[in-house]
Amino acid sequence: MSGRKRVAVLISGRGSNMAALVKAAETPDFPAEIALVLSNRADAAGLAFAQEHGIETLVLSHKDYADRIAFDAALDAHLRIAGIEIICLAGFMRLLTPWLVERWRDRMINVHPSLLPSFKGLDTHARAIETGVRFHGCTVHFVRAEMDAGPIILQAAVPVQDDDTPDVLAARVLEQEHVIYPQGLGLLAAGRLAVEQERVFVDGATPLREVMIAPQV
Repeated sequence: MSGRKRVAVLISGRGSNMAALVKAAETPDFPAEIALVLSNRADAAGLAFAQEHGIETLVLSHKDYADRIAFDAALDAHLRIAGIEIICLAGFMRLLTPWLVERWRDRMINVHPSLLPSFKGLDTHARAIETGVRFHGCTVHFVRAEMDAGPIILQAAVPVQDDDTPDVLAARVLEQEHVIYPQGLGLLAAGRLAVEQERVFVDGATPLREVMIAPQV
């Protein structure tokens, strides 16, 4: 389809969520194209996947820059040269500066492995089990300067089983990340999202959500 939004996906590792976005974008009626996959690590496994799918890749090592703002300025310049319109973070292990986040405000999204605002940061699955929550999940959200914060676009919930380990729970959540991240990007690229007072509203429909039934006790 014509007029598709040009998207850059930023990764630092295997990029499984990047792969899910690429596969979604291969659908003819998807409103976005993955135009660039960028990593701060040359050994990121996801780069090979992107290259195999004919997507331009770029390595921009943060070690080559004096500080975070210098790195983010170079990152921003490369994105603009490539004509990027939307940024998707997919396991990009760098804290972005407020300067860069504001330049891409409401055009940069992320997926986080918890039902935000619960369990920001790392080790979300172990913390969910330790806390004893009955439901865990993932969140697609707009990026803000604060870590793992920003208006929520979509969420998917999964039940936490009594015999779950962090790895088992992580795999169940990751399946849902691969579902809702492409959905969230599709809504944004289609111009169907509006942010009002840091809440997301979807034009024409209620946001798609993964509905889970609590296990019987």
